Amino acid sequence: MQLRPLVLAIAMVSSASAMAEAETTKKDQYYLEEVTIIGSKSNAQTAAGSATVLDSEDLAVFNFTDINQVLADVPGVYAAAEEGFGLRPNIGIRGSGTERSGKVTMMEDGVLVAPAPYSNPEAYYFPTTSRMSGVEVLKGAPLLAYGPATVGGAINFVSTPIPSEELAGSIKAEYGEYNSHRLLGNIGGSGDVYGWLIEGQQYGSDGFHDIDNSSNDTGFDKQDVMAKFRLNTPSDFGGMYQQLDFKLQYGEESSDQSYTGTTDADFDADPDRRYGLTAEDQMNNDRTAASINYLISVNDSLDVKALAYYAKYQRDWFKLNKINGGSIGGVIDDANNGDQGAQDILDGSAEADLRIKHNNREYTSQGIQLAADYRFNTSSISHQLNTGVRLHSDEMDRYQPEEDWYQDADGNLSYVGEHDNGEISGSNNRIETGDAISFWAVDTIAVNDKLNVTLALRYEDAETERKEYGDNNRDVLAKTRNNSVQEWLPGAAFTYQVNDAVQLLAGVHKGMALPSGGAKDGTDPELSMNYEFGGRYNSGDLSGELIGFYSDYENTVQNCSDANPCDSGATTGSYSLGESEVQGVEAVLAYNGLAAGGLTFPLSATYTYTDAEITTTADGGEYTKGDQIKYIPENQFALTAGVVANRWSSHLRANYVSSSCTETGCNQMADDTFSKTDDLFVIDFVARLDVAANTSTYVKVDNILDEQAIVSRSPYGARGNKPRTALVGVDFTF
Repeated sequence: MQLRPLVLAIAMVSSASAMAEAETTKKDQYYLEEVTIIGSKSNAQTAAGSATVLDSEDLAVFNFTDINQVLADVPGVYAAAEEGFGLRPNIGIRGSGTERSGKVTMMEDGVLVAPAPYSNPEAYYFPTTSRMSGVEVLKGAPLLAYGPATVGGAINFVSTPIPSEELAGSIKAEYGEYNSHRLLGNIGGSGDVYGWLIEGQQYGSDGFHDIDNSSNDTGFDKQDVMAKFRLNTPSDFGGMYQQLDFKLQYGEESSDQSYTGTTDADFDADPDRRYGLTAEDQMNNDRTAASINYLISVNDSLDVKALAYYAKYQRDWFKLNKINGGSIGGVIDDANNGDQGAQDILDGSAEADLRIKHNNREYTSQGIQLAADYRFNTSSISHQLNTGVRLHSDEMDRYQPEEDWYQDADGNLSYVGEHDNGEISGSNNRIETGDAISFWAVDTIAVNDKLNVTLALRYEDAETERKEYGDNNRDVLAKTRNNSVQEWLPGAAFTYQVNDAVQLLAGVHKGMALPSGGAKDGTDPELSMNYEFGGRYNSGDLSGELIGFYSDYENTVQNCSDANPCDSGATTGSYSLGESEVQGVEAVLAYNGLAAGGLTFPLSATYTYTDAEITTTADGGEYTKGDQIKYIPENQFALTAGVVANRWSSHLRANYVSSSCTETGCNQMADDTFSKTDDLFVIDFVARLDVAANTSTYVKVDNILDEQAIVSRSPYGARGNKPRTALVGVDFTF
């Protein structure tokens, strides 16, 4: 289905602006609260756990489209880049693994967005960041209201809300280097008993990589369409308030991306090079999602909410899988170690037999959820109790044929035929399912006007099954695997308001991350005890936060995939590293009090220090005490400085990420040359001018110093960040 004409038509008459400032009526609060997990910046400043809200104003400063850039402003979050655009990020929080973001609970408007959160947590769908109006990150004990992954944190993407006006909208258009382009728009409105919104986006780039001996693009093309509808009781209705929300979303992507990186020497010579063997690599996917929310406010003390959701995601990543029958990573490793024959294959000056696989999979995810917010008092103590239950099921259907191709000594690729005559069996022909029931209860207790206590409890009961078939018709069942997990996860936290400016907080909770859907019977989940403690300061122009965290993992688990093989080399199932400890510090500082000559100079900074190490290896494991866990940088910070006038503004942001291991324990290797990333320091710039009351233009330059470094070695070989990229844009609202 080609959506570009539809998206463009919507964008030409519509808007991507966030909802106007809501009136302080109870009804408008419901409109907002139904799609958030924190709600507002003021809520984040009083939460019983570390909480960050990036609202529409924050996101509009740089108009970043890459989630890796957005999350640089959130402490305690690590994002390992892969292709330079943030299409398939690898996100971790407070020492959790970054592999395909599988240990972070990802949501959009409070609904799980991973293609199969229980059977395949490390899957490949990620919401399009550039269409979001907000991003929320929640850590600590309150996290137990969301799951299944609770070892690190939860991220909720807030889509464009329905406007509160009768009719409102805007258009955002961008164009820049590498034919980078974006057109985003929506139109909507609200009446007394209804609301609606239609949104569309066209977004893409030709890409910044150059493929040897090929003119193929290396970018992507994405389209998104979303519709929201709301029905609610009228404002003058004397009975119980009720609200019914429908959301429909469709997105598709075609991206010329590859799993194959380069050798270090080739990266140093040209960080934007891609080998000719990858010329045919291409990902195609589409996702359809729908959700229905129902709210009834029984009285001033009780709100009941019901949610039903469904999503179907299909993708086929046609990409290089084998070279002369061996792994791509093996050939790159050989070339890194001086094997000229391996280098000749990569350069295209030697013949090679290639296998290119259709990584073809279909996912479904569906569930129903019932929750209640109950406000009550016991003596002089007030309670706000949130409790709920969710029934969820998901499935991954994998059917992955391979094709044989041939590279001649001139670097040309030619199709040979189907591999193994098109017969598909084993791990390439399988179904994995997950079924779960979850329960949670979080009670926020106002003991007095200074002390708040939060008590939390979550229960997860999850079962996964894997079936491998021996024939294309799936008449022969070759192998099965089953696993089940049942865990009670308690937590507690408090905040204490020392004075108007200073607040203390502390908390502890038990966290869990599920093993993969291919886990064998008896495979334990990743479990950790997580502690945080610190304080907040807010005196108007100056605000800050300093929080220390410590996590004691009794079972550190890697979920293995082609994109992120486990340290054992496995690409399916789960692999236990043993016990580990993660400790660190998060710091946030913002100052808006500098002003002179009609100008203001906002400043903000975030910093994260993390030490994540193995303490005791698993039985039969290969690690030693002190081995650093892969893809967790020790230091990272972001510093933003701005100049704001009446009609114009400009901002600079400096972002630094220290090197990290790409194999667990690289810090204790005799030679870690090919087992770690580089330090990365990037500066981004944006300038904006309001040319009319409802129109502004901007120019931005990402990576203005054109610094490129090895930011990842997964899946295979060195991979770099995006080079300097300049864009111009315009915002129009009505």
